[in-house]
Amino acid sequence: MKKIIIILFIISSLYLINNKDEIIIPSNSIRFRIIASSNSIEDQNLKNTIKEDLINNVLPTLDYNDIDNSINKSIPILKDTLNKYNTSYDISYGYNYFPKKSYKGITYPSGNYKSLVITLNEGLGNNFFCVLYPPLCLIDDNNTTNIEYKSLILDTINNYTHKTSRI
Repeated sequence: MKKIIIILFIISSLYLINNKDEIIIPSNSIRFRIIASSNSIEDQNLKNTIKEDLINNVLPTLDYNDIDNSINKSIPILKDTLNKYNTSYDISYGYNYFPKKSYKGITYPSGNYKSLVITLNEGLGNNFFCVLYPPLCLIDDNNTTNIEYKSLILDTINNYTHKTSRI
């Protein structure tokens, strides 16, 4: 019986390790979206500059233990930041419509999702999207190779087999 349980744990662990690139957005997540005014080079560059500014300077200050209250309190800071760019914008925090979206290997249906959406001018351009809570926006995609994936099940099995091999 122990061998069957160990084999099932190994199979489950291997499945989890092989599918580590898939990030499932939890149902209680908060999405973050910045919609550019248009797809012109200037508007896309502005969107990307604002995105970098917010991700580097505003989002890290959020209190993820009280995320709703923290986002609401950060709206004036978001406005101050956006005002630096001399462009019109709209900030919406609540349930906003999202089209069908593929993110990190998973496709999510269209619908209204809890989110912080910043629309620049007409909002007719491509958008930036990430998950604000849990704070996946703050993970740098360029450094993902430095992330070590661990499995509690696999570690337990390895410790068990290591201990029994010494006996």
